[in-house]
Amino acid sequence: MSEPSGSNRPRIDAGEMLEGIRTWVEIETPSTDAAAVNVLVDKVCHDLAALGAKVERVPGRDGKGDHIRARSPWGGGGPGIVLVSHLDTVWEKGTLARKPFTVEGDKVTGPGIYDMKSGGYMGFYVYRHLVRQARETRLPITFLFMADEEIGSPTSRALIEETARGAKYALVLEPGRPNGAVVTARKAVGRFDLEVTGVAAHAGANHELGRSAVAELARQIVALEAMTDYERGITVNVGVAMGGTRGFANVVPAHASAEIDFRCPDGATAAELVDRIKALRPLGKDVTLMIEGGVNRPAFVRDAGVAALYEHAKGLAAEIGFELPEMLTGGGSDGNFTAAMGIPTLDGLGAVGAGAHAEHEHILISSLEPRAHLLLRLLETLE
Repeated sequence: MSEPSGSNRPRIDAGEMLEGIRTWVEIETPSTDAAAVNVLVDKVCHDLAALGAKVERVPGRDGKGDHIRARSPWGGGGPGIVLVSHLDTVWEKGTLARKPFTVEGDKVTGPGIYDMKSGGYMGFYVYRHLVRQARETRLPITFLFMADEEIGSPTSRALIEETARGAKYALVLEPGRPNGAVVTARKAVGRFDLEVTGVAAHAGANHELGRSAVAELARQIVALEAMTDYERGITVNVGVAMGGTRGFANVVPAHASAEIDFRCPDGATAAELVDRIKALRPLGKDVTLMIEGGVNRPAFVRDAGVAALYEHAKGLAAEIGFELPEMLTGGGSDGNFTAAMGIPTLDGLGAVGAGAHAEHEHILISSLEPRAHLLLRLLETLE
């Protein structure tokens, strides 16, 4: 869906878009390195301001990078469209040296390219396309670029919710699924820390006097994992477990800990799981448990507003010339927050590819132009 042959009007071009994505990918932005993230924040703020956007840089806290909220100069102060992205990735600084930006046929690899620098850049690119053509959308556009999504959005959630309260729609530029699907529902996410305290003793001379925190943690892990119920869409995962003192196998361990994650389809089930996890009690003698945590991201439910927005996008995709399936996913995003507030939300609008958080992370060049055109048409037609 390009401009007519011979036209001097700017057009959406995959090659040009890919060069911009490369620039973002080659600025490494691990969530836990505020200085690194802020290098890309500097660039995005500068480039949006150069396009006439009203840029607000929200200082980071608790060791996290800064966030960006930027609004189009058109549309006044009324409710509009929020474009939600994040600049942080799960990849440690230095990953680029062994995993460089690489193009092989239709596939492009690089740390964070799929999740989600390609989608974030796509939003910027489409906005720049509008400015280049001196076109305005019916509704104002507000960008949100977050610095801590990959670690649960602890410092950005309030900003997301504050901004979404004044919005008519939220378009989330997380990556498209491998089959090209957008996301119209996401499970609720729960996170907990479990601390176990036992009694230390010499493992040989006084083993009977000890109360192993590691053994108690093992019993609790079995109980936690047993809460998984695939038929109900529930998964409970103990993703991190540790205990004892490294190098001292001759000590009955007095301390152990675990990090717990759950996913479930709705708020009622999430509340049930919170109660069940917090109700855990010691299974062994003379040990104590301390459990902290709760729902990290509320469920993103496919309600009538989401369904209508999806059907609109599906129709636009058909006009452009491709199919747009939808799906539910267990992965969380900042779209969970906007959807839970009742804002019609469409997620997964970024580039198609695969391998989020994995070594085979990649995008497909062939998806860039169609997905950019879809985003452009959404911005132009929503009212």
